[in-house]
Amino acid sequence: MASNPTISPSQETPGPREARFASMAAARLQELEETTRNLFLGMETCVLEIGCGHGHLLTAYAEAHPEKTCIGIDIIADRITRANRKKNRARLANVHFINTSAEDFFAIFPSQISISDLFIFFPDPWPKRRHHKNRLMQTEFLSRLSRWITPNSRLYFRTDDLAYFTATEAIVRAHPAWALHSSPWAFEFTTVFQARASSHYSLVAAPQKPL
Repeated sequence: MASNPTISPSQETPGPREARFASMAAARLQELEETTRNLFLGMETCVLEIGCGHGHLLTAYAEAHPEKTCIGIDIIADRITRANRKKNRARLANVHFINTSAEDFFAIFPSQISISDLFIFFPDPWPKRRHHKNRLMQTEFLSRLSRWITPNSRLYFRTDDLAYFTATEAIVRAHPAWALHSSPWAFEFTTVFQARASSHYSLVAAPQKPL
């Protein structure tokens, strides 16, 4: 009798736990896609803040730039609730806050919408070496982001963690699609995290030409 062929790990049937997580992820993305469909309809470009917190910065930015469409995302629902309160008090129609992760957001974000400016301010530095893989600023993230940028797009990054800043700077320098840029800071605003920090480090990145 012939023996059964060897099954590689990638060919194994997912177990109940993995299947459940996959089902939950699919449902989450479907819900996100449905709730943002009207928002993205007709949109050509936007300003995006990843980790918008309570929306202090993006609300102020949207108020100062009424001609721009702004989107802020954060994984903590209470922060988005507070951000929407600020938006409503200011009666702003050009800023939108979404409770989601960056990974899920980019999974459903239409490719025809460009990101003119991306703000990443004081993200979790994941200081322990074994947790560095969880950092947002990675080579893979910059590669994926290239799908939505134009030659005039800018990425603004700020952190109070020197090690994270140094690592991010090195990642940008080494990336074939990105380069450090001398553009002025897009919008200076003291966030809650910045107010708590004794010092901070900033960089601006721009796409290489050609993309």
